[in-house]
Amino acid sequence: MNNESRKIKSVRAIEILDSRGNPTVEVQITLNGGSCATASVPSGASTGIHEAHELRDGDMALFGGKGVIKAVNNVNEIIAPAIIGMDATEQEKIDALMLELDGTDNKSRLGANAILAVSIALSRVAARAMGAQLYSYLGRELIKPKLPCPMFNVLNGGAHASNNIDIQEFMIVPHGLGYMEGLRAGSEIYHTLGKILKKRGLSTGVGDEGGYAPNLESDEEAIELLCQAIGDAGYSFSDVGIALDVASSEWFENGKYTLPKRGVTKDYSELIAYYSELSEKYPIISIEDGLAEDDFDGWREMTRALGGRMMLVGDDLFVTNEKRLGMGISKGAGNAILIKPNQIGTLTETLRVIELARQNGYKYIISHRSGDTDDTAIADIAVATCAEFIKSGAPCRAERVAKYNRLLEILHLY
Repeated sequence: MNNESRKIKSVRAIEILDSRGNPTVEVQITLNGGSCATASVPSGASTGIHEAHELRDGDMALFGGKGVIKAVNNVNEIIAPAIIGMDATEQEKIDALMLELDGTDNKSRLGANAILAVSIALSRVAARAMGAQLYSYLGRELIKPKLPCPMFNVLNGGAHASNNIDIQEFMIVPHGLGYMEGLRAGSEIYHTLGKILKKRGLSTGVGDEGGYAPNLESDEEAIELLCQAIGDAGYSFSDVGIALDVASSEWFENGKYTLPKRGVTKDYSELIAYYSELSEKYPIISIEDGLAEDDFDGWREMTRALGGRMMLVGDDLFVTNEKRLGMGISKGAGNAILIKPNQIGTLTETLRVIELARQNGYKYIISHRSGDTDDTAIADIAVATCAEFIKSGAPCRAERVAKYNRLLEILHLY
């Protein structure tokens, strides 16, 4: 294919709705050669203060202030004229140009949502122009794709649900199984958990990410329910473990952690002791955001205490940001990072963070957001970067299952 056919002919953004019914940005890019692709971006509920800026309109008369027409207009009126005519395969060059057009540290002028939608659409249309799948286009050195292990958020609390559970996510992780077997295990355990809840007279309504959201006596009861579901579904803890997303930045104030739904206050040493106790009783293989986003002293202590037995994942701590990850590496904070492209705003920056994690022995987990769309780019990114894990919610709700089904498609291409 000649260079002229790879040049960008048009860029068009529109406002669409995400899985929570809130507006988000979708971008379509068409090339001179006829290749066309779209991308849409997600939005988080529990967001770190260091994330790139998601531009919202603030007009309370429209979508309660959550409209994204400003971001859409920034694509159509500022970004599009600047990149039309450029070669779509020049991802780094175009991403850098968008950062220059924005000119802020956190993408607050154009909006990370506007920039990322263009960045992902660009990679997808370039892949199509080259006759390649997105994962193989991004992972050019791949010989055969390795699929990540899914982390299924099957029980929700915190900011993801209107119940009385403080911990935000309780996940089942089929780390001892292949992808197809793990996907089946996730589905079977999820439905088994639903039957257990129903038998106990508990709610089987679901939260933002498809996990059940019952009221329980304690967060530990949630872990016990997962253990029961794993066993009742016929699986062993050697094949299926448990992961927690604590989202403790939501609890942190004045150097202390107050669990809002329990009214209990702890310091970081007490929280670390609590996690240690839980990990001795239950098959916990990962704790995400066990401490707050700027509590580096606590993170260092937690990593010393627990890092040898599980993943300690920084989400709010690192926000898919090279500088933040570099700080964590130098301070000995955590041993894994959650990768959310919309936290940083371009595909180029996302891939650089993954490479920094890889070089320093940090595991990386490619992740969705609680307000998501049916865009499946994170599945391709996970395969392209040989990520060991992916988070896409429960095996429930179309926007969650779309990512898992995309991974099945990739598996069957070989």
